[in-house]
Amino acid sequence: MHTSQDLRTAEAVRLDAVSKTYGRGDGQVAALRGLSVGFGVGTFTAVMGPSGSGKSTFLHCAAGLVPPTSGKVTVGGTDLSGLDDTQLTALRRDRIGFIFQAFNLLPALTVLENLTLPLQLARRRPDRALIREVVQRVGLAERLGHLPAQLSGGQQQRVALARALVTRPAVVFADEPTGALDTRTAASVLALLRESVDTAHQTLVMVTHDPVAASYADRVVFLADGRMAGELHRPTADAVAARMTRLGAREDDTPHTRMPQVSGGRS
Repeated sequence: MHTSQDLRTAEAVRLDAVSKTYGRGDGQVAALRGLSVGFGVGTFTAVMGPSGSGKSTFLHCAAGLVPPTSGKVTVGGTDLSGLDDTQLTALRRDRIGFIFQAFNLLPALTVLENLTLPLQLARRRPDRALIREVVQRVGLAERLGHLPAQLSGGQQQRVALARALVTRPAVVFADEPTGALDTRTAASVLALLRESVDTAHQTLVMVTHDPVAASYADRVVFLADGRMAGELHRPTADAVAARMTRLGAREDDTPHTRMPQVSGGRS
């Protein structure tokens, strides 16, 4: 595990006073409000908060998928606001990995073809040794010729995880990566995510609602109403659940929020 001192050193991702609003006039909604937070190189951070707290908007801004209304996002020392669309696409392709709950695998491609597609799009020669290593780590060595429909949900998520790792991204963003998985499969995927940080020194930022998933991280960052609402180092599932309960109580008078469902993750 990394110490809090490690987390304050070199940063893979940094948000400075980032705000994001949607709509205009009376219909305007502030999803992020002056959020400033950094993520150290080679660290695993979980991002949590009640529904409507800005978690998804945070992830989209941090990954360069949507521009902030104001403020600055920096990835690997590069200010995203200074990039045009072509440069931004190249940065996301070459330096950022994505893992989503929906897997986003192409159904007509085999496991191996899904894994190497990002490399082909980047016109990069596949590192066969790295692919073999990643495939072994995620337990897919015997499944490379299979189509996604021939795999279980857990196996499909492992393909998505492997696809995010074979490009050697500096940072991996994961959006509820275990939300559709059973408890045992989720634990296996989370262990692989933890291993990718510890052995490959990649930076992982994971949005989750599950205190058990968050307990695999070095640090949990809590959002509430689009703002930073605290953080927890070396988290345990019970400590995270308790903090989330307090956040939910703080926000229960906000029409667009609801208490997170944490009981299922603790069983």
